[in-house]
Amino acid sequence: MAVETVEGALSPVAAIAIVGALGVGSQWLAWALRMPAIVLMLAAGVIAGPVLGVFDPARDIGPLYSSLVAIAVAIILFEGGLTLNFHTLRDAAEGVKRLVFIGAPLGWLLSTLALRYGAGTSWESAAVFGGIMIVTGPTVIAPLLRSARLSRRPAALLQWEAILNDPVGAIAAVLAFEVVLVMRTAERVGEAVWSLAFGIAFSVAVGAAAGYGLCWAFRRAKVPEYMKVPVLFVVLLAVFALSNAVLHESGLVAVTLMGVVIANANLASYEELRRFKEHATILLVSGVFILLAASLDFGALAQLDWRAAVFVLVVLSVARPVTVFVALAFTKLPMKEKILVATTGPRGVVLVAVAGLFGERLVSLGIDDGAIIGPLAFILVAASVVVHGFTLKPVARLLGLTASETPGVILVGGSYWTTGLAEALRKADVPVLVTDPNRGHLRRAREAGIDTFFGDILSEAAEMRIELAGYKTVVAATDNDAYNTLVATDLGPSFGRENVYQVTREKAAYARHALPSTLGGRKFADEATYNELNRLMWEDWTFRLTGLSEEYGIEEWRAERPEAKLLAWIDTEGEIFFISEDDDVTPAPGVKLLSMLPPGEADRSEAA
Repeated sequence: MAVETVEGALSPVAAIAIVGALGVGSQWLAWALRMPAIVLMLAAGVIAGPVLGVFDPARDIGPLYSSLVAIAVAIILFEGGLTLNFHTLRDAAEGVKRLVFIGAPLGWLLSTLALRYGAGTSWESAAVFGGIMIVTGPTVIAPLLRSARLSRRPAALLQWEAILNDPVGAIAAVLAFEVVLVMRTAERVGEAVWSLAFGIAFSVAVGAAAGYGLCWAFRRAKVPEYMKVPVLFVVLLAVFALSNAVLHESGLVAVTLMGVVIANANLASYEELRRFKEHATILLVSGVFILLAASLDFGALAQLDWRAAVFVLVVLSVARPVTVFVALAFTKLPMKEKILVATTGPRGVVLVAVAGLFGERLVSLGIDDGAIIGPLAFILVAASVVVHGFTLKPVARLLGLTASETPGVILVGGSYWTTGLAEALRKADVPVLVTDPNRGHLRRAREAGIDTFFGDILSEAAEMRIELAGYKTVVAATDNDAYNTLVATDLGPSFGRENVYQVTREKAAYARHALPSTLGGRKFADEATYNELNRLMWEDWTFRLTGLSEEYGIEEWRAERPEAKLLAWIDTEGEIFFISEDDDVTPAPGVKLLSMLPPGEADRSEAA
């Protein structure tokens, strides 16, 4: 129960609990409804804050509010840097360089013009806020990419641009503010230039040194395994604070570079570090969006007029497309990929947080319209999040840039049984890929025209060459039980443990060979082993798809096929669900059952 003070303010503990419940609850609801999570988080924050007045961050959390947001943004950017492995760039490298080195300055110029002539701000406010608007928001891009299931290259372009341009935008704002400061005060130009150059160089040096130092310490076992994440957090906060002490907002550069260094160091413990940071980032993104939305002041928004709408329209429909098309001109990128990137530029929490800070500083220098920078930033974030949240997936699908329309299945291990299953899935219009490190095991699948990957599914080559975003389910079905367990355990966090299956191990029933529940994947096919499934194929069992209807349901199917081995069911939207020992089919007209039938039953007629 929330504990309230006499003035009606929530206690800090109750306030933080509300932030967590609203943020995580919004993401959970968005997942269930298949909606953009950012939209629901913004709505939840606005309703709890200015609409109902239940929660006010400045009142309930107090002076720590701005510091909490700043630290959260730093951790989010660091986690973003951890995802930027240079191997993921490959064919997107040229596009990323152009979006950063050409797109960022051009975007700054166009955003400044949009603010000056669209929103009607002064040149000083326009230049400072225009620099911040370079930022496209990794806090927004990551959830959108997760739900849109884009192809690899456009996803890499958007992800790298968002993360790299975040610190670039903050530094651009600092540069513009230093120019305004020189014009408005007696500060010398030389001193301002030196301060800026030294601050940027210091942040780069500190970020790189911290990254390489941690990699050296982790690789040489100078830090025990259980202390690696705590040490990482402490160093991250120290780097952020130290850089900001030298130059405001330069800490964003330092922590991003630190993350990139660690991401490309090939650390043995990298996956554990990254996954923990991903979990922390989900909590922080949720919390920051709720905090910023709940802090919205309707009175400040009342300062805006119709020109604010013109400004948002110009930014989304002119400034962003022109920036991308000019930056990516004369590259080998297909036009459809340029169109997708040009029509996708959502802004996030970094924009709002940094804009509010510089707005206050401009006002202190006597630039009155600096007060509207914060409200302008919020409506730009809200508008871009709503527009791109609902349009990215349809536009990507229209351009043919989604990994696949229907979530597919990866079958690990080429065999008689996996080839038969792959053919059945293909008949059901479910995308399927068979992988195996032994080329000979893939011969049947290749001859049947099934997509194959020759190599280890856990290798970097697989990550680079397979559109993993197009697949939802993994079935480990090689003749090596230990390898199946390794694959299922390793891919479980990425695909979701509920979507990773493996054939039952040969000795699983013996106590001395039993494994803990944390290892391996889910059982299916009535807990059949690799040898049992392939033996059924040699005995002429066949795969069969059976459609259910109002008259012919799951009970009728089971009565007619008592010996059938039910493997999976496919819903009316074409999504497949394998059946584990604790699963039930959700019967409905239009649902299809995928099963294996013995020779006698296979000859019977199936329902339509």
